[in-house]
Amino acid sequence: MFYKFGREVKTAPRPIGRRPLQWEDPVLAKNLEEAIKEAGSPVKLLWESQTPPSVVPRVVQEFTNWRDEQLAWRRTAVLYDQCHHMADLNIKGPDALKLIRDLAVNSVEKFPVDMAKQFVAVNHDGYVIGDNILFHLEEDEYQAVGIPPSINWMHYHAVTGGYDVRIWRDDNSAVRKGDPVNYRYQIQGPGAMDVIRDATGEEPPKLKFFYMTRFTIAGKTVRALRHGMAGEPGFEIWGPWEDKDAVYSAILEAGKKHGLTQVGGRAYHTNALESGWLPRPLPAIYTDEGIADYRRWLDENAYETISPLGGSFHSENIEDYYFTPYDLDYGRIVAFDHDFIGREALEKMVADGVTQKRKKVTFVWNGDDTAAAYGSMFHEGPGAKFINLPMSLYDTFHADRIEVDGKIVGQSTWCGYSANERAMLSLGVIDAAFAEPGTEVTLVWGEDTPSSKLQVEDHVQVKIRATVQAAPLVEKARTSYRAN
Repeated sequence: MFYKFGREVKTAPRPIGRRPLQWEDPVLAKNLEEAIKEAGSPVKLLWESQTPPSVVPRVVQEFTNWRDEQLAWRRTAVLYDQCHHMADLNIKGPDALKLIRDLAVNSVEKFPVDMAKQFVAVNHDGYVIGDNILFHLEEDEYQAVGIPPSINWMHYHAVTGGYDVRIWRDDNSAVRKGDPVNYRYQIQGPGAMDVIRDATGEEPPKLKFFYMTRFTIAGKTVRALRHGMAGEPGFEIWGPWEDKDAVYSAILEAGKKHGLTQVGGRAYHTNALESGWLPRPLPAIYTDEGIADYRRWLDENAYETISPLGGSFHSENIEDYYFTPYDLDYGRIVAFDHDFIGREALEKMVADGVTQKRKKVTFVWNGDDTAAAYGSMFHEGPGAKFINLPMSLYDTFHADRIEVDGKIVGQSTWCGYSANERAMLSLGVIDAAFAEPGTEVTLVWGEDTPSSKLQVEDHVQVKIRATVQAAPLVEKARTSYRAN
């Protein structure tokens, strides 16, 4: 089946989703490859994009206030609403695992039903396209859940690679018309297991990280993944959309005596700052001639076509924004026990000894310098680029310069404020020579010349001291929560 961005095309049987989706004949005026040529380069296309940065759609932005919502995932328990900002791609059929094996850098030799993996895909040159959470639901049935880059990559190969699979896709609520196929919530925090115990009426099962089970909540069967997003224990749960109200209400009732706090859209994305997961690496798809057909498959409204790129790091070469899996600490899951796209390139990186060249780290911004940058809005003349709180991105793909003695030594990407750390934090990569925790660096904030992006005002660049720390920043996220 060929199905692009919420639209199905009449070239295959109906999808196997829970409910039928409407057929529609797409009219594609342009694709990513043509958009790049029209703009003059991938950087020019993305740098001047007039699309706002990605946000969590259709979710209450603050239930109480984002500071208390952040504090709650370390102190009591929180409930995340994940129904609306991710895409689901369901893959079923005899070749489902073969498709996954051909694309994933990680091994699928041990991948039983009721287990999940962090799926990571790279291009032919070994640079990261994206990642998602891949659930093994039933025999020969898998579901990938995440933001579009890796979902689109899997979808494209499913429909063009000659695999014996059937798929259905449910895009996020910023794209899809109507309600999602499934609800998806996450309960997390020191008190998460107490909430689960009271919601189910049973002792929570002892599961290893990324293994799945089933619960009964409010008389509804609920699937659950042992997971956590800020270094605390928890479960991600999902089921058919029609069950969402009953399940949600039961969780809230069970959580009353345990201090369960609902997390809104503003605080939601900041949990990655503490857990150390870098959510939006620029997908490495813009220059490889071997995947030109893929760029033609991505239409003019694709995430990869319209998402804005910005920050103080600016290069006319889009490849300067690419990451290897080793940059992002995915070297621990790269496995050469199977053939996959990009394997030869990654093997060469290992052989050449470049896999330790850069390290993923957390940058802790200097409070005085950050306060001065933020306070510049109260003085005459253009000030620093506005620092939005709690997430401070003014684009979807973000890259700020990290300097030592005026020399660029790294990139800062995902940035925002943590009430738990009482600090501005960002995730990024840095040359290994400067990756030692405690190293002081300089982060350049703002664009050299303000772009035409709608969310970029006239401003001047400022330099903010930052301290290199581990990623994840929180020790529990680095150690025990994956092991338990």
